Amino acid sequence: MKNYKLDEMIRGWFVGNFEPSIFKTNDVEVGVKEYKKGDAEEKHHHKIAIEITVIISGKVKMNDMEYSKGDIVVIYPGEATDFEALEDTISVVVKLPGANNDKYLGECQ
Repeated sequence: MKNYKLDEMIRGWFVGNFEPSIFKTNDVEVGVKEYKKGDAEEKHHHKIAIEITVIISGKVKMNDMEYSKGDIVVIYPGEATDFEALEDTISVVVKLPGANNDKYLGECQ
């Protein structure tokens, strides 16, 4: 058995083809993301990966829709979303496959 600390990972990502990673794979990326109220991410999309976001606590807005604890949002390749934390929030994000360099700002062209 090995033990790790989430705060040793970069931006909460702990499984995927990047460093540091507790399990290096191209099959999937997994991260626990913590946001403070008001944190935001620009609209972006993926051309390859499906992105699944599970809201563990807090409240967020994505594409003008509000989501809170227990909500699961699935974003398919070619669909764009933005992100704003309306409260302090913890989410789990799964991207599959784990496609490096597959984040593009703005709408899909």
